[in-house]
This record gives sequence, C-alpha cells and structure tokens, in this order.
Amino acid sequence: MLTAKQKELLMFIHERLKETGVPPSFDEMKEALDLKSKSGIHRLITALEERGFVRRLPHRARAMEIVRLPESVPQGLNRARGFSPSVIEGSLGRVPQVAEGESLPQTVSVPVMGRIAAGVPIEAIQTRLSTIEVPPEILSKGEHYALEVKGDSMIDAGILEGDTIIVRKCEDANNGDIVVALVDEEEATLKRLRRRGDSIALEAANPSYETRIFGPDRVHVQGRLVGLIRRY
Repeated sequence: MLTAKQKELLMFIHERLKETGVPPSFDEMKEALDLKSKSGIHRLITALEERGFVRRLPHRARAMEIVRLPESVPQGLNRARGFSPSVIEGSLGRVPQVAEGESLPQTVSVPVMGRIAAGVPIEAIQTRLSTIEVPPEILSKGEHYALEVKGDSMIDAGILEGDTIIVRKCEDANNGDIVVALVDEEEATLKRLRRRGDSIALEAANPSYETRIFGPDRVHVQGRLVGLIRRY
C-alpha cells in the first residue's frame, strides 16, 4: 500500500507519461506535490521503486517507467490529485458482531501494516505485512490496525522499540492522547498530541527528544493508540 503522497506522485508521473511520453522533471514533481525540496521527491521515488511501482532506466536522464498502478486505482483514471491523506489503507480489524447470548471470539485478527517511528519521523510502510491475533477486549468500536514501533522516543510511556501497537483508526484525538500523526501528508510518527492555541504539539516521552510544534494544517491524526503487545 502507498501513502497519499506516494500515490499522488505515481499518478502524476503516470498522467505525464500518458500525455507527453516524457517523465516530469524533479522541479515539476516538487511543484505538483507542493513540497519544499527535491529531497522529498527523491524519497518518494525511492519508495515507489522499492515497492515495485516504478523503474528508473539506466544511462538516461529523467528516464523512468510505470511498472504497475495501485489496485485501488480504476483503469482510465485521468486525475493525479485529490487523494485524501491516509497512513493506512486496506481491510482493518473490527470486533465482530455477535448475536445475543453468544460470546466474543477469543481473538480478533488485526492487520500489521508496517512500521511507525517513535523518534524522528519516517515514512510509514504501507504494505500489509501480516496479521496479529488480538484479544477483543483491547479493541473498541471501529477499525483497527497494528504497527511495529521503531525508535525510543516514547519509552517513558512504556512503548519500546520492537513493540507492536494497536491503533484505532480515527481523525481526531483528545489532548494528551498518543496518536499516529501524519506530518505534511508525508511522514508518520507516534507521539502524544497537545493543542496549544492554534498550534499542535507532538510530544515525545523521552527527554532526549524535543517537542515539535506545527500549524494545524500540517498534522493529520491517523489513529489513536488503544493497546500494545510485547514479545519477550
């Protein structure tokens, strides 16, 4: 699966190749995706290449080809923009409905959707890696997904590198909630959310990391932490 920016860039390249037969320049891609630097485009293209969506052709400047499009993109799509930001896509774990008198199953399968940074933000991996069996008592109403934690910025909240967190998919959170936050529609991180006037603070739970402050339009909540699983 792809992040919104990865998908947006892929479709922009696809449409440009369809129209002109020539891939867009890095400056054109940066402008189309409203990014501040070309380094962001380099990261996105590398991610698309690693996931098998594009192929860079050797010995030719600006040469690349589209290998495949996301399955969710209908054939004949003629727009590259307008994808809503979403760290996670796909079928997400829900607590099953049971009839009166029946008991809940002992476990519920929740998809493990990749890795989330508890430290300096990194791009979330969008590929559904596996599933994990979770006690239904951990889950609330709605859709859930799991992520592997990378980094140590949340250790004082009891979240360690290598832990698997269970996240309820949502777009809002209360002050003090630990959330999966998407920054600038590109990078995902696990932090405690605080609202400070018109700004949003993403707080680490480790004194080695500084609190990062953003404008409200730069941070999108992708889910709220509801549980944690640790293997010894």
